[in-house]
Parts: sequence; C-alpha cells; structure tokens
Amino acid sequence: MLLTDLENYSTIALYSAMIVYAIAFVFYAVDLANRSGDAAAAERAPVAEAQTAAAGGGVATLVRQAPPSRAGASPLKPRRSRSLRIGFSLTVLGFLLHLGATVLRGIGAERVPWANMYEFALTATCAIVLIFLVVQFFVDLRFLGALITGLTILFLGVTKVNFYVAIVPLQPALDSYWLVIHILVAVLAVGFLTLSFGLSVLQLMQTRREARDAQGGTPTMRFLSTFPAAVRLEDLAYRLAIIGFVFWTFTLIAGSIWAEAAWSRYWGWDTKEVWTFVIWVLYAGYIHARATRGWRGTRSAWLSIIAYTAVIFNFTIVNVFFKGLHAYSGL
Repeated sequence: MLLTDLENYSTIALYSAMIVYAIAFVFYAVDLANRSGDAAAAERAPVAEAQTAAAGGGVATLVRQAPPSRAGASPLKPRRSRSLRIGFSLTVLGFLLHLGATVLRGIGAERVPWANMYEFALTATCAIVLIFLVVQFFVDLRFLGALITGLTILFLGVTKVNFYVAIVPLQPALDSYWLVIHILVAVLAVGFLTLSFGLSVLQLMQTRREARDAQGGTPTMRFLSTFPAAVRLEDLAYRLAIIGFVFWTFTLIAGSIWAEAAWSRYWGWDTKEVWTFVIWVLYAGYIHARATRGWRGTRSAWLSIIAYTAVIFNFTIVNVFFKGLHAYSGL
C-alpha cells in the first residue's frame, strides 16, 4: 500500500471521527437541556402540591426548598437519559475512528506519530478521549461529555487547518526511543489535566449557582443541580490533577535525559524546556496550596485553570512563535 494511501485513509478516519464527535456533542447538549427541564420540574413540584392541597380545602404553606448542601452531592438524581447514552456511545465510536487515524498515520510514517505539532495533537486528543472513557469505570464523569467532545473537535479542527503536514521522515534529533517515553507520558499527562480543567470550570459554575441559591436568588443554570456539588467537583479535579502532575513530572525527567543523550546536557534553558518547567511549578503550587495552605473553593479552581492555560500556551504560542532547539515541534 502506498504511503499516500495510508495518509489519505488517516485523514478520512480523522474527518469521520470529528463528525461523530460533533453528533455526540449535540446529544450531550440535549441531555444538558433535559437536565434543566427535570430540575425546573422538581422545583415546581412542591409548589404545585401545595396549591392542590389549598384548593382541596387544606392549609398549605409555600416553603422554598433549601439549596443543595455544598458538602455532598446534589439531591436531584437524574436518570441516565437516552441522549446521554447515545452521546457516550458515539464518543466510543468517534474514539475508535480517531485511534484508527492515529495508527494509520504511524504505519504510514513507519514510526510513532509524534514528530510534529499535528501528530502530537492527533495523539494527545486521542489520549484525552481515551482517559475520559476509562475514567467512567471508576467514577461517572459522563456529564463532562459536552466539554470533552467540544474541546476535542476544537483542537483537532484548529490543528488540521493550521498545523497539518504530510508524512516526512523522522529528524535525527528525534530518532531515539526516548521519543516514545517522553511523548507518551506527556500525552497521558495532558489527558488527565484536561479532565481536571473541565471539572474546575464546572466547579466555578456550581459554586456560583450554590451561592445564588443560598441567597434565595432566581435559579440559573438548572442543569448544574444534577451535577455533583462544588466540593465534590473540586475533589475530583484535584485527584485527576495529581495523576496528571505525576505524568508531567516524568515528562520533565524523560526530556532531560533525552536532552543529555541528544545535546550532551540535561538542561539548557531552551524556551520549551522553560515552559515545561513553568507548567510543573504551577501544578506543584496548585497541589501544595490546596493540600497544605488551605486554598479551597474558587482560588483552587482558578489556579487549576491558569495551570492548564499554560499547557495550551506551551503547545501553541511557544511552538509557533518562539525559536529554539524544539523548533521541529512546530513543523
């Protein structure tokens, strides 16, 4: 089979995956809308019962329900709607197509598909979806489906338009088994940190909703009442960030060992090296501040979001606009 054939099949599989992810996103969005409807109906039910009792001659007192406790899960337990099940099934299908696109790219190149920004993005987004699917065996995070599929479509679309390159031979500096180790732990780190980021964003939204409910304000973002409480979201984000931080630590270590083998020094203050270390410091600070300094709530969530923003900055701005020994990653 010709190299161009495998490259074309990889592209077709990628476009197919993006289409399936987009359809899954729609079903996740429908599920969120249904959650809002269920929450609104649950809020109206006590009032309707009281009005019925009053109409029947009884004495009724309209009492506003207390908001969900910040210490536990939200009281409304939504059923697993058909939209959610379809969206999750489509996510699995999209992942298989996505994985096929990545594998075909690697077979066509006769190497691991991690030699440039396009290939790294292809693999990293595949890892994000894979970790999202695997995590469901331990904790139900399917409510993140819209965010995960949305980010995946965005990342793949931007990468395909701006960073796509045809298959080329591996550059001498990358021709090492350390490439496999270094990039593998990096994409796993990005996968876990992306889930942590998503949970931190939801934590901020949930915190705002809970504060408004506690003050007796007009209910907003009702679908959030079917999500875990802000404290639970924060705890999940923190745990996933720890796993991602461990992988990122190995990324830093493996990169240093590889640098010594390729350039005869462990550290050279290259722009990419510096930003990899900056990300490590930000996540170390986030974990340390929450564990020992009592940084909880919105401060913790914002620090997590800032750290993930540095990850995206490292992949985009640093790779494109900063020159250095890692300039090949922008090809």
